[in-house]
Amino acid sequence: MTNSNDPLLALREALKFSPDNIPLRQHIADTLLNRGEAAAAAIEFQQALALAPANLDLKLGLARAFYQEEKDSAALVIIEDLLDRGETSATILTLHARLLMRSGDSHTAAQQFRKAISQDPSLQDSELVDRLGVKHAESFEPDTPSPEGIEKSTICFEDVGGMETVKEEIRLKIIYPLTHADMYRAYGKSIGGGILLYGPPGCGKTHLARATAGEIRAGFIPVGLNDILDMWIGNSEKNLHQLFDRARRNQPSVLFFDEVDALAASRADLRQSSGKQLINQFLTELDGVQYSNECVLILAATNAPWHLDTAFRRPGRFDRILFVPPPDAAARASILRLLCQGKPISDLDYQFLAQKTDGCSGSDLKLVVDLAVEKKLQAAMKTGIPEPLTTKDLATAASGVKPSTREWFRTARNYAIHANQDGNYDEILKYLKM
Repeated sequence: MTNSNDPLLALREALKFSPDNIPLRQHIADTLLNRGEAAAAAIEFQQALALAPANLDLKLGLARAFYQEEKDSAALVIIEDLLDRGETSATILTLHARLLMRSGDSHTAAQQFRKAISQDPSLQDSELVDRLGVKHAESFEPDTPSPEGIEKSTICFEDVGGMETVKEEIRLKIIYPLTHADMYRAYGKSIGGGILLYGPPGCGKTHLARATAGEIRAGFIPVGLNDILDMWIGNSEKNLHQLFDRARRNQPSVLFFDEVDALAASRADLRQSSGKQLINQFLTELDGVQYSNECVLILAATNAPWHLDTAFRRPGRFDRILFVPPPDAAARASILRLLCQGKPISDLDYQFLAQKTDGCSGSDLKLVVDLAVEKKLQAAMKTGIPEPLTTKDLATAASGVKPSTREWFRTARNYAIHANQDGNYDEILKYLKM
């Protein structure tokens, strides 16, 4: 029996005379949602979105309706699209946290909820605090910068797909000396040192460096060219020393130099003396003669190791040079699984997709997933019905992505054949089966 006092009746009557009235449609949908009629609310939100597909409130309302219906995959499609577009209100972040928590990803859920509380402190009274396993609401205080700009990595080796051989080398050189310090000191091994990672771009060298810092709960100091180079004579060397000094004062720490070949190029190729002075300073800092580098872990990455000055490869400096190859089939499946985590999916065949992405770097695989998601979002914006990613979607996207590693190997092959007197590039020849 229809309740004549139901306020929705009057609203629906008004809608008959003004069917394109967006605020009225939204009000009806919100009323249904507040009454717990999520399925009916979702229909109203979809009809309103057909008239105003870019309306943020309507998108968020539809996501809330899907959440109440426990259609988490559909809700995630909408929320992640909003986040990708830079919409990071406390309401959106909180709903994302709820969806992630229900999917079992409580770690990322907690991160998103911290961000929400930093915008709206009243959320500290939310039941999410207890449900996420946090005993004290202050644990959700917004993240504050570490001293002197030192980062705290939130990832570890579990978040890095594949590269098991490289990980084990890093454990031996960096992680085990810290976790088993007494044993290493018994053999006279110092705690610290340098590792040079080289290989094609986009294969996870920077990601691996951050994960190393996270694995040992060390401070992470990323170093770029702009952090060091200065137009005034002597300032570049001073900046470099200050970075090493910062790492020494905050042990244990991981000092990471990306594209290190730009800072450590062969001195024979340099025309200006200032460049040579910077390299000499770099070598002095690595040696730790005046200042101890104990518990300072130095990682560097390059796509062009053949351009480095040979002095950097001597013992005590970058004495471990590790080749980071493109991910193999098992690693590609693992990376795809990580990239699709938290996204709406439908029985993805990761092994099949790994075969379809031979030669792809980690960056290439991210592009594959991004392209597949964009296609799904285009369809969802037209129909108002988000659909999960399928194996076919990702395979289609992969067919349009050309592996970016091939060009690098063409160059690396020449160096490995003609400039490999010390055997530095044997790993490249092994990978190419030459």
